[in-house]
Amino acid sequence: MIMKKALFTTLLFAPLMFINGFAQTTNQFKPAVFADENRKAKLQAAMPLVEDLYKEYATKYHFPAYAFAIVLDGELLYKKAAGWANIEEKIPANDETMFRIASMSKSFTTMAILQLRDAGKLRLDDPVNQYIPAMKGQVLTKDGAPITIRHLMSHQAGFPEDNPWGDRQLDDSEADLIALIEKGLSFSNTTGSYYEYSNLGFAMLGYIIHQVSGLTYDAYIKQSILDPLGMQHTTYEYRTIPTKNLAKGYRTIKGNWVNVPLLKDGIYGAMGGMITSIDDFAKYLALHQAAWPERNEPENKVIKRSTVREMHQPYTFIDLNPNYQFPSGKKLATTSSYSYGLNWMHDAESKTSIGHSGGLPGFGSNWRFLPEYGLGVIFFANHTYAPTSKMNLIVLDTLVKIAKLQPRIVSVSPILEQRQKALLSMIPSWEKIPAIFAENFFDDYLLDELKAEAKQLFEKAGAIKSVGKMIAENQLRGYCVLEGAKQNLKLSFTLSPENPALIQEYHLELMDPK
Repeated sequence: MIMKKALFTTLLFAPLMFINGFAQTTNQFKPAVFADENRKAKLQAAMPLVEDLYKEYATKYHFPAYAFAIVLDGELLYKKAAGWANIEEKIPANDETMFRIASMSKSFTTMAILQLRDAGKLRLDDPVNQYIPAMKGQVLTKDGAPITIRHLMSHQAGFPEDNPWGDRQLDDSEADLIALIEKGLSFSNTTGSYYEYSNLGFAMLGYIIHQVSGLTYDAYIKQSILDPLGMQHTTYEYRTIPTKNLAKGYRTIKGNWVNVPLLKDGIYGAMGGMITSIDDFAKYLALHQAAWPERNEPENKVIKRSTVREMHQPYTFIDLNPNYQFPSGKKLATTSSYSYGLNWMHDAESKTSIGHSGGLPGFGSNWRFLPEYGLGVIFFANHTYAPTSKMNLIVLDTLVKIAKLQPRIVSVSPILEQRQKALLSMIPSWEKIPAIFAENFFDDYLLDELKAEAKQLFEKAGAIKSVGKMIAENQLRGYCVLEGAKQNLKLSFTLSPENPALIQEYHLELMDPK
């Protein structure tokens, strides 16, 4: 053999223990981890640059006031507010300034729905007419499926995109909403077939929260989400906020800032009425960050981590852009989808980002975070439809590059390590085969061919100088690199779902020449 057998331990069977009558392997779950222990310090060093980026952007787009924050691993790493929150009274923006965040409100509404689902009080596939009888039979085509709660949460109800119209409905009452529905709605698409953004759908979700919980949507969200998170200043009603803390909204007309009056709280606030500060919203972003990675720690008191991760999944396809141009000028293929009150985007560099923009007359906002990097950004401005999402993409991309951030590394499970050692103990000879292979293995891989392949590849690689650590792709799949004198080998395998998990798939291949 080329490799010295003494380097490896032969393990015939994974150790077993019996719990509640079921055999369990020692394959204890290990959460993904960050390899770089200095990531926080690297990001802190970049904050002066980040501050300059936001300042220049706010000046370029003529924002009266703005506030931003960087949140890392649930910690508010840096924040800044500048400009005029109230031009008429010369009140500057500060850490306590409250901005209306428009459609960033939507994920609070869907989180409330999911809390009620988790409590067994509703189902996502319940027809909306179960809670709003006037919706019965209202669809575009006779063969269209009834609209469900899930359709509302993911913009598949068939309603037309309604930002210009919906933005002026914030103060409508529940009675106004029901009267609108009873009059009969107009549809642009068949239910469940297409993505089309609908504020009306989220107003309906707010109404359903009231019907199910007995509390108005805003009272329920305050009691079940805001208060437990310590978001004590966040509200939907601007009239409860002291003048010194409230950002007024503005638009630009002929180069001058003109105030846009705020609308009071109503049922459409469920789609875009929340008013919050950087400090408060950072606590909400931290809740989303805390859902990652998957782990066995005790749950928080607000909502299950699995439910938050459910919010982060792509549900309604929006588009695939093979030449998406990032603000930096970089072109990269991206795909985007809508989740539950959130936008999901994945790019060709394997980065996934999640968040939502907000825009109303007088305001623009955005938050976005990279779950696998533990990094999030928040940006508020008091200018009509302020294009805040572009800047947040710039900042995220800049910070990942400057700090050379890497995503979490999947921890190697004990069972992967055990199977690696046992497999290495018998290649390239394929003799004295340990009991580590699933029943399909030698039907799919002929032993004579395995021997011939291994002999040929090891000869091309040369003497094996070292064996790299196992790199896990998940709990039951991974690979390692064997460093050869002439060329490296990659050994990869996948385990079966049985207990103990056995090798069902195997590959040995030469890597690119040195």
